[in-house]
Amino acid sequence: MSDNANAAVLDEIDLSQMDGDFIDEIKSYPGGEHILRCFACGKCTAGCPVADIEPRYNPRRIIRMIVLGMKDAAMRDAFTELCSNCYLCQERCPQGVSVAQIVRILKLMAVRRGIVHPSYKMTADMLRKSGRLYEIEDFDNRKREKMGLPQLSTKCPDIDALYKKGKIDEKLG
Repeated sequence: MSDNANAAVLDEIDLSQMDGDFIDEIKSYPGGEHILRCFACGKCTAGCPVADIEPRYNPRRIIRMIVLGMKDAAMRDAFTELCSNCYLCQERCPQGVSVAQIVRILKLMAVRRGIVHPSYKMTADMLRKSGRLYEIEDFDNRKREKMGLPQLSTKCPDIDALYKKGKIDEKLG
C-alpha cells in the first residue's frame, strides 16, 4: 500500500463501519488503558525506526484509527506486524501511552478473530518441520561435535502430537 493509499484509509472514513466500543475493548487490556491520553504530538512516529524506512507504519495513525473506531481497518491491515518492539515510542511519549503494547493488543485481537498474519503461519510451519525456528542441519551438528557439544535432533516428533491436540492447523487456517 502506498503512502497516499494509506493516508486515504483515514481520509475516507465509512461511518457505517465504525465501532464505538473498539476503544473500550482496547482499554480493557493491560497497556491500553491510557490510549485516550494521546494528543497526536507525533513523538512516537518521529522516533520510530520502522517508520523511518516504511511509511505505511505510523504509530500515531494506528492510535487514531483506534480512537475513531476503525476496528476492521486497524486489525486487517498488516502494518501492525511491522512493529519492531523497540519501545522507543513509549519512552518518548510525553503522556505515557504504551504504543508498543497497543500494537500487541491489536495483533492479539486480530488472531482471536481469526485474522492470522502469514508470518505466524510460516513460524508454525517451521516449528512443525523441525521443532525449532532455526533448522538444525548436519553442518550444525558437526560444528557442535568439534566444540564438544552433544548433537541436536533434526526432527521433533512430539510437535505433531501437540499440533493435533491444540488444533493448530485449524486455527491457522
